[in-house]
Amino acid sequence: MNLQEASALIESIRSNLAKVIVGKEDGVNLLLTALLANGHVLLEDVPGTGKTLLAKTLARSLDCAFKRIQFTPDLLPSDLSGINYYNQKTGEFQFRPGPVFASILLADEINRATPRTQSSLLECMEERQITIDGVTHELQRPFLVIATQNPVDSQGTFPLPEAQLDRFLMRITSGYPTFEEGIHILQRFRQDNPLEDTAAVATAQEIQDIQRLAAGIAVSDELLAYMMRVVEATRTSPAVRLGASPRAAFALLRASQGYALIQGRSYCIPDDIKAVAVPVLAHRLILQRGPGVREGQSAEVVLQVLREIEVPAEPAVLSRGGRVE
Repeated sequence: MNLQEASALIESIRSNLAKVIVGKEDGVNLLLTALLANGHVLLEDVPGTGKTLLAKTLARSLDCAFKRIQFTPDLLPSDLSGINYYNQKTGEFQFRPGPVFASILLADEINRATPRTQSSLLECMEERQITIDGVTHELQRPFLVIATQNPVDSQGTFPLPEAQLDRFLMRITSGYPTFEEGIHILQRFRQDNPLEDTAAVATAQEIQDIQRLAAGIAVSDELLAYMMRVVEATRTSPAVRLGASPRAAFALLRASQGYALIQGRSYCIPDDIKAVAVPVLAHRLILQRGPGVREGQSAEVVLQVLREIEVPAEPAVLSRGGRVE
């Protein structure tokens, strides 16, 4: 797959999403970026803002296996992974796969499940495999977890631990629609649900091809150094107890490459890094404890770092190896 074919495929998926989703251009771009970067997404927003609808629309746009599971306090790890059960007809144990054996898994309200159930996703999200009763099963490719949670509802919820948050490439928050977008939403859903008429426009093989293309997007050494300066600055911020890890730096690289491909380029520029820095880094920061800590401060830390770090000059021409010519 070349750049022109990839751009056409991305535009087809984007057009499919636009038939159902009103507005949310930034959120859609970030979701597509995570898909191309082969990463997982945490959609965090108040109820009724279209988190589940966005995930379902993306799943409908891809010709891949899709499963949705509602996370609840009584959900067990085996409800996700599957179980070995005794088949009386054959006299043998058989494996019944769970919903993780799908290319796209929608984990709705993930923070309502217990930490034990949440942790059952760690191996799946990191290694694209799952071990059940000592047997390791490979998961389908591509494999994308889209989890949703409500940040303002704490009753009956279990906050995601840092290790679980670190498995998400991005945390995306879109917020309420504008007044005009609200009117368009009412008009679009006044009679029928457009999601029901959404058809797939990309195959699983095409998604894997475009993911490989995204991984080959050129990144100059100057931009790699810029990424590391941003990451290291989060570790020295007085408001942060634990800054971004090497895994976060790699996530920033992959997301920047995916975002560049979304923009139709074969190379990264500083604006790509700036566009994904907050959704990639903010949820990975552990802030200092104290009365001054407030919701959203981690995003402010990343934005402050971006303002303070000197941006390298944009290269005019890049070679195939990603170095400035």
